[in-house]
Amino acid sequence: MSGPRFTELANSLPASVPFVGPETQERARGAHFAARLGANENVFGPSPKAIEAMRDAASDIWKYGDPESFDLKQALADKHGVSPGNIVVGEGIDGLLGYLVRLLVAPADSVVTTAGAYPTFNYHVVGYGGELHTVPYCDDAESPELLLEKVRETGAQLVYLANPDNPMASVLGAARVQAMIDDLPETATLCLDEAYIEFAPEGCTPTIDISHPRVIRMRTFSKAYGMAGARVGYGIAHADFVKAFDKVRNHFGMNRAAQAGALAALADEAYLAKTLQNVQAAKDRIAQITMDNGLVPLPSATNFVAVDCGRGADYAKAIVEALGELGVFIRMPFMAPQNRCIRISAGQPADLDLLERSLPEALERAAAKLEELS
Repeated sequence: MSGPRFTELANSLPASVPFVGPETQERARGAHFAARLGANENVFGPSPKAIEAMRDAASDIWKYGDPESFDLKQALADKHGVSPGNIVVGEGIDGLLGYLVRLLVAPADSVVTTAGAYPTFNYHVVGYGGELHTVPYCDDAESPELLLEKVRETGAQLVYLANPDNPMASVLGAARVQAMIDDLPETATLCLDEAYIEFAPEGCTPTIDISHPRVIRMRTFSKAYGMAGARVGYGIAHADFVKAFDKVRNHFGMNRAAQAGALAALADEAYLAKTLQNVQAAKDRIAQITMDNGLVPLPSATNFVAVDCGRGADYAKAIVEALGELGVFIRMPFMAPQNRCIRISAGQPADLDLLERSLPEALERAAAKLEELS
């Protein structure tokens, strides 16, 4: 008996996903990780007020969530000084990226991004049949100038820029980002992914201008607000742009309890401020631990630190594997030359204690593995 007849596009796609989750790795190794420092999750968790709001909402979980996310959109609009009609709420930035690509990218349409940048964006583009064109990092940071040059060269319909960047944790000043917006060709739309913007220093965020018809800014509750598992993201854009999402989005995709939690988290500014302090302290300690072991931490405007291991991708991969064997889950960038680095998320003090104990042995194991391969 034959199986379903998949589309030609579906048959052409690779059988892969952007990330292999830590749970998958734990099942493969037959043990849990003692320190989960690889997924850029906020280990300090959500506001207690958000947890309380989600707990209270649980008794009503038999109801669908508000398909308009009305209360949350009102609060977000107030926060950013825009109209609720300028806000689209979705299942994390990942979900919104899928809707965005569906709206803008037809098979064989050109899309521009940075080689080695957030792979989930690429996953959606390829999944809808778009053609990816990439530019390299410049000094471990994304280059708006190179991205625009490639847009003009290819006639791309969509260009993606993350600021701050994942996986390198670098950040661009507001003036460079605004210059990119000002120079955006009439045929192109800019997706400005600001998932980590709460961690960035002042002067990195251009003024939100919802009058531009072809710019959408993505934000999330997964990082600074500590709600990655709740899957709450949002976009800020021109009202006509936002309205178009109603044509393709899953109107009942937002979890009712997650909506309540996000609303409560947004209101608890004191907890957010404390989280940002905790993350900075953790990043400072990660930097010190890695420097003590001869590695070079790069400046970070996110909740993780990219660390230059100095000996190429094989060495970095061996360190990731060795730390995993020792119970510490981390990741690394997946494309050269950034894959000379490892990436370590901010952790609780106990997580970083284990990292500090484990890293010297991991480096020894990695060096020995390279010797075996040579």
